[in-house]
Amino acid sequence: MAAAAAAATATAAAAPEWATKEPCLMGIDEAGRGPVLGPMVYGCMYCARSYHDTLATLSFADSKTLKEEQREELFESLKMNSSIGWEVDVICSKVLSAKMLKRTKINLNEISHNSAMGLVRKAIDSGVLLTEVYIDTVGDPEKYRVKLTEKFPGIKFVVAKKADSLYPVVSGASIVAKVTRDRALRNWVFDETAQNMHMNTGSGYPGDPNTIQWLKDHKHPVFGFPTLVRFSWGTCTAYFKNGVEVTW
Repeated sequence: MAAAAAAATATAAAAPEWATKEPCLMGIDEAGRGPVLGPMVYGCMYCARSYHDTLATLSFADSKTLKEEQREELFESLKMNSSIGWEVDVICSKVLSAKMLKRTKINLNEISHNSAMGLVRKAIDSGVLLTEVYIDTVGDPEKYRVKLTEKFPGIKFVVAKKADSLYPVVSGASIVAKVTRDRALRNWVFDETAQNMHMNTGSGYPGDPNTIQWLKDHKHPVFGFPTLVRFSWGTCTAYFKNGVEVTW
């Protein structure tokens, strides 16, 4: 799965020609913030400001309100739409755990903020004439807006709760993020070689009985869990109590 993360953080490709000439607006949203399994994915979608009214007719909606088949269909349609640009940042479980457990800890909100700002920076560096960004909040909306504005003066930021249900450009970003995460999980290849490993993980959320059972089935007394698991989640703490003590 390292290849997916590497691809997501590769050098920005040149922006479409229209994006370098017309003022553009961007939406940003995430998928997979809460699960104990798999990557967290930040996605963005952008278009010319003059295209916004058309964008509102394309049936984009908060990805959580759509069936998987609908999300897949909409994702493929936006990929084929030459008037739309998009990008993702795939943050794998291993990276999330390392950042949240290292000596100088980086909490999930800061990781989220950095990912979103990274997408804005990548668009600007690729040549997108970005003038407005709409984003689903993480933490206090006004503090987040001020933080973004200080980082990118000259860009108008609108930070709101449930932005994915308020702004079509954020709805589109929500679909980009969700489909990317779903595909990453569907195509997951374990780094580990233990026998009897499977992907019947349930939803991946800590309260899901199928997810809890999967964690029980895949716990190792020395190595803990496969890299699919976010070791930094409190859900995992109980499983380490009976682990083998290792002296370094």
